[in-house]
Amino acid sequence: MEYRKLGNTNIDVSVICLGTMTYGEQNTQAEAFEQMDYAITEGVNFIDTAELYAIPPKADTYGKTETIIGNWHKDRGQRDKIILASKIAGPGPDWIPHIRNGETRFDKKNITSALNASLKRLQTDYIDLYQLHWPERKTNFFGELGFQAEGYQPEADQFTDFVETLNVLEEQVSAGKIRYIGLSNETPWGVMQFLSAAGLNSDLPRIVSVQNPYSLLNRSYEIGLAEISCREQVGLLSYSPLGFGVLSGKYLNNTKPADSRLTLFPDYTRYSSEQALKATEAYVALAQEYQLNPAQMALSFVNSRPFLSSTIIGATTMDQLKANIDSINIHLSNDILDKIEDIHQTYPNPSP
Repeated sequence: MEYRKLGNTNIDVSVICLGTMTYGEQNTQAEAFEQMDYAITEGVNFIDTAELYAIPPKADTYGKTETIIGNWHKDRGQRDKIILASKIAGPGPDWIPHIRNGETRFDKKNITSALNASLKRLQTDYIDLYQLHWPERKTNFFGELGFQAEGYQPEADQFTDFVETLNVLEEQVSAGKIRYIGLSNETPWGVMQFLSAAGLNSDLPRIVSVQNPYSLLNRSYEIGLAEISCREQVGLLSYSPLGFGVLSGKYLNNTKPADSRLTLFPDYTRYSSEQALKATEAYVALAQEYQLNPAQMALSFVNSRPFLSSTIIGATTMDQLKANIDSINIHLSNDILDKIEDIHQTYPNPSP
């Protein structure tokens, strides 16, 4: 396993992070325990979850993933060996009405409530990295490449002030419930607002990571956020590095593997557009040309990025998990990287 610093901290996190959003939906507790046990033996020391999980979000599975991880901590006694990350959900009354009545905000009431509930489910006194799952304000994320400027009215865009949010998080850091803070699904403007607020007040905590989508099908992070990562030491935690499994090639030719995510949940179409499928065909063909596992090639590319702190992998089977973790041992030649760039130029960011 390889390790990198988590932002500007002294924490070393494994380049492979174990994602857990299938626990409690596609994976049972027993299967989740097996995954976490194996990941630890392979040197993975970083586990990511969220109050929202399992996915897809539903009232009857809300918090179930954290509960499973908490049960694992209690049973295995491995908490001190893990860098544990979780997230507070942002607002979304139309699709998460079961989370604080769908009005969750990044204010004292909501952060305190969400954090304490996560700590209880996780059966731990602290979370190493606490992240804001998506912006509270209206902006572009979850598949929207550009900001919708037409019709924008600043006075109608109400959200918690960045300083207020950081003050609340500082209270939790001082209480020992959080070690570090991060963002997720953020834009360059949002990241810099949080950095600037902390920079103007040394008492406020500084963000150390941004958990955003990044894969061969979505390299939009490179446009503005990669520079911030490098210059400000705010590392990328890449999620969906396989595009919901699409980059493995298993969905090509209209194949629908039994029990796979897109077979079970066909509404998740972010990585299934015509252009995305054409790009996937090209990447899979490239991997086959060099006798590489397509999924491992896709993960190896993400692992190699200089602005990356960790790649969040997910798996529903042990074979998938083993292959994904083993991607850390795959190193792409300059020739392969050049051909990846050629494909990227032909199909740029088909799945933002």
